[in-house]
Amino acid sequence: MDLIMAILMGVGLSSACGFRVFVPMLGVSLAANTGQLTLASGFSWMGSDLAVGMFGVATVLEIGAYYLPWLDNMMDSIASPAAVVAGAVAATASVSGHGDLMLWAIAAITGGGAAGTIQTFTVGTRLTSLATTGGVGNPVVSTVEVAAASTVSFLAVVAPLVMILFLFGFGYIVYRLFTRKRRRAEAQALAQTQDQDPPKVQPG
Repeated sequence: MDLIMAILMGVGLSSACGFRVFVPMLGVSLAANTGQLTLASGFSWMGSDLAVGMFGVATVLEIGAYYLPWLDNMMDSIASPAAVVAGAVAATASVSGHGDLMLWAIAAITGGGAAGTIQTFTVGTRLTSLATTGGVGNPVVSTVEVAAASTVSFLAVVAPLVMILFLFGFGYIVYRLFTRKRRRAEAQALAQTQDQDPPKVQPG
């Protein structure tokens, strides 16, 4: 049972890396620093005061960059591979006492995979927002992503089962909202195209 909960925690933290790379890393560091999380062997440095400070600065810079016009999409090209690496590290660091081979197997399968999947989803969401709102809606998307990363990171440490339910519910809601918005935009584009078409002259 402990191993299952540890895996769920690793999945949650790595998934949060898909929303923001450094928010869950800061969460792991803070949890370890305050004694709420026992880090795996070789990752004790993440609980140091220096690590908390470094992850804190990196988190602020990352969040701020996503609110700058057009820089957010450039950040995605960097964040996509970084999220996979961070997800693997977060998952590995949060699972302790199950052997090195098991740790890295869990990190590779659940950590990098979960982070990569969520990151792909967030990139698609941002591109959809760019296409439908011209980038005006991207700050809203960024705010939701930060909130999701923070919530998932917190729940992963204190309530992994609740975190899994939150992830499924969040994904479903976002999918429905953007599907509806995309269909509405497509309908408006089709209507404008039809209005611009010249009337056909019937043969006399």
